[in-house]
Amino acid sequence: MNNLKQYEVLNWASLFLEESQREVGVAQLLLQHHLGKSRSQFYADMQEIVPEEIAASFAKDIKEHAQTGIPVQHLMGKESFYGREFVVTGDVLIPRPETEELVQHIIKSLPANAPLTIVDVGTGSGIIAISLALELPHATVYATDISEEALAVARRNASLLDANVTFFQGNFLRPLEDVGISIDVLVSNPPYIARSEATTLSDTVKNFDPELALFAEEEGLAAYKEIVKQAKNVMKSDGRLAMEIGHTQAEAITSLITQEFPSYKVQTIKDINGKDRIISAAR
Repeated sequence: MNNLKQYEVLNWASLFLEESQREVGVAQLLLQHHLGKSRSQFYADMQEIVPEEIAASFAKDIKEHAQTGIPVQHLMGKESFYGREFVVTGDVLIPRPETEELVQHIIKSLPANAPLTIVDVGTGSGIIAISLALELPHATVYATDISEEALAVARRNASLLDANVTFFQGNFLRPLEDVGISIDVLVSNPPYIARSEATTLSDTVKNFDPELALFAEEEGLAAYKEIVKQAKNVMKSDGRLAMEIGHTQAEAITSLITQEFPSYKVQTIKDINGKDRIISAAR
């Protein structure tokens, strides 16, 4: 791939991915990353020659993605979420657009300047907790995860984005119980895929996202059962909770919440694709 123009390198990669039955759009994302260019500059420089060493490195990544399904986010080491770039590794779930809708719902449902206490349960890379801390600067934000490796990524992201989040290692809400913290808002994107559904997932997901962040026992409901049960011990009487869910789980999770919080009104919110995606509950 010597002395090829940018558009020629892009065309080669797009065709290679198409023939490998991979998403063609990966080519642009990855080439833009390797060149270190903004989107506008990338399009403006289509006639520019791509340096040989960059073309070789890019081609290596394209072939690895095509052959193994390794996510482009792992190759780049980052992903955008709610207008910011976050570090991602194989120890955390790759941020998804549906989770941005959860963050947006929380922000819209809370007064901007209220000194509320928020906890993000199962924080992973920290995207939810960090986004809320930056968008709601008057709030006190905590985040928990059972994985020390995930927390290392989350702490790095908080540091890079200068977000004030306190992280705890432990099982869901247990760390907050242990130190006696009461919360106004519980938010979570817990593991919710039933193990029986593993065969339906793409290799990009099931071979590279951490199992701990994907799968839950009891047909995907185990994490919700534990979180809702623990929430009774840390939630203030007028607290609120919002969780991302699998699109077939709304009825079951609504039932879990109303059993533990009979005075709460539970609402199911659909995502941009019209699928049930968020459960929101408050008194």
